[in-house]
Amino acid sequence: MTDTNKDHDTGSVSPDLFEPPSPLATHLGIAMTGWRKGWARVEAPMVPELLNRQGLPHGGLHATLLDTAMGFSGCFTGDPDLRQMALTLSLTVNYLGQAQGSRLIAEARVTGGGRKTFFAEGTVQDDTGRLIATGTGVFRYRGAPGA
Repeated sequence: MTDTNKDHDTGSVSPDLFEPPSPLATHLGIAMTGWRKGWARVEAPMVPELLNRQGLPHGGLHATLLDTAMGFSGCFTGDPDLRQMALTLSLTVNYLGQAQGSRLIAEARVTGGGRKTFFAEGTVQDDTGRLIATGTGVFRYRGAPGA
């Protein structure tokens, strides 16, 4: 699911279709770097403000990246004026390794769902390609797109 190619494409979608970052994403330095129907990628820098007392990225950052990428993976409309929203119903994170690069990269894809909910899975890697965490989530669509 995760592409370790450092020349990350935007999933064949123009960055003009990307939504502006939320205030939380802006504060944490999280940026969308790929988005298309059923898939999303977000990234964050590994800066001192996001590290725990062991000097590692805080586990909450991994969870936030997974939640963000998985949520966006089910909300692509292809129209920047027609935004689909979703709420997280369930989020599971598995912490697998320690990041060693300078960026964290979360990629997610929709794995199923229906009219009101969708399921997604995701990974977090550092920019060296090391797998850091995996996650799954259940999300509920919030209204019709644009509502």
